[in-house]
Amino acid sequence: MTDSPILETILPTSHDLGGFKVHRTLPARPRTMVGPFIFFDQMGPATLAIGTGIDVRPHPHINLATVTYLFAGAIDHRDSIGSFATIEPGAVNLMTAGSGIVHSERSPASARAAGPTLSGIQTWLALPEADEEMAPAFEHVARADLPVIEGSGAQARIIMGSLWGATAPTTTYAQTIYADIKLDAGGSIPIDASTDERALYVAIGDASLDGMTLDPMTLYVLKPGTRATLRSASGAQVMLCGGEAFATPRHVWWNFVSSRRDRINQAKADWTAGRFPKVLGDEAEFIPIPAVPNTISHPQ
Repeated sequence: MTDSPILETILPTSHDLGGFKVHRTLPARPRTMVGPFIFFDQMGPATLAIGTGIDVRPHPHINLATVTYLFAGAIDHRDSIGSFATIEPGAVNLMTAGSGIVHSERSPASARAAGPTLSGIQTWLALPEADEEMAPAFEHVARADLPVIEGSGAQARIIMGSLWGATAPTTTYAQTIYADIKLDAGGSIPIDASTDERALYVAIGDASLDGMTLDPMTLYVLKPGTRATLRSASGAQVMLCGGEAFATPRHVWWNFVSSRRDRINQAKADWTAGRFPKVLGDEAEFIPIPAVPNTISHPQ
């Protein structure tokens, strides 16, 4: 190896949400986005107490799309446009907030008796400026409908975009790549220069890129144009994400993302005043707006 393929290394911040932890690498002080990805959380892995579950009460979003992808467990999604879906491992939930949406995420009742498991990745995608105020939307893409490529001890499920000659049916707004890569012991897969910005994240196990060890729960932003080989000695699960570089920055405050700071201020006022719609079937609770949120980024 002559030159490192790594442009930037982003360490996680961890938050205990009561029974499970999330490890957040985007947004970060050194970097807000990788392609359209502006938020990157690993949830768990965790096993919750018997009779309990995940209960993320209704909360709002604007000007972004959320992407939920699980390795283990199940989550019931409900939102204010009437959507309901139970996401399970290998499927994807894409919720487009656009002009504004409210949703909740809870463990299914059927999973609580045994003590629910939780392991997966939740990301947010910034929308292009022309799409920021589009009508809210939701789609669930089943595991069986996402293409999988295999070879050299590797299996890669394409969650969004086109990679290794296969294309996922999941809607994209900006040019986006997103894949779940499983490596057997000794397995390998090429990481091609497929788009403007790319990053790798080792969720489980051990991995290296052109001989450079990749630490778990760390986001590695790759140099533009670099081709490299991802390998694992004993087995791993690695996420590849990225896409086109955005020409204009995005502001993040709590659950709100926008190209305009005044739009975020309007969303804060609307949520405080109760002007967002209710989640159908989950109207009784909500998350109050925080004084100081865990997620905040105001680029200059």
